[in-house]
Amino acid sequence: MANCFNLEYTSIDHSKWRNLPPPPGFSSFAPSSRAPAKAPAAATSSSYASLKDKRAWDLAISPAKSLPMQAFMLYMSGGGVQIFSMGIVFMLLLSPFKNIAGMNAAFAPFAPTPASVKSLKVLPLQKIAYIACNLLTLAVGLWKCRSMGLLPTGTGDWLAFESRAMAPELSLL
Repeated sequence: MANCFNLEYTSIDHSKWRNLPPPPGFSSFAPSSRAPAKAPAAATSSSYASLKDKRAWDLAISPAKSLPMQAFMLYMSGGGVQIFSMGIVFMLLLSPFKNIAGMNAAFAPFAPTPASVKSLKVLPLQKIAYIACNLLTLAVGLWKCRSMGLLPTGTGDWLAFESRAMAPELSLL
């Protein structure tokens, strides 16, 4: 019974497989063993740098890419003060602070040199765009808090801090 599951590759006839055409897109060019020239190496390093720059821009605008989904979640949570809507608003208000605090670590893989990762002079435009997108997310969260009535924006919210004026004296006689 054990022999029916064993495959013997020595008995396979290889001659019928050697005459098959190569699959579409296959290149029969064999890699050479000689070292590549310096011009392609410079081209690959510049393309690698441009790829890192492009990925840094993708990371910089990623908070703005998630805004439509977060706005839809805020819309679906409603305008009342419930645990679900409070959780979504808390997440929306907390995430920009966490993102800005970890900004240097997020941009570390895209820095041109590993020694200058913590500097604000490395990828400054991307970092400014990242901060702006996170502040936009924070603004959406604060707008939702205002629409739910959680922010003190009206005069009635500050009545406890106002002093009462003296009443005018009236005489009925």
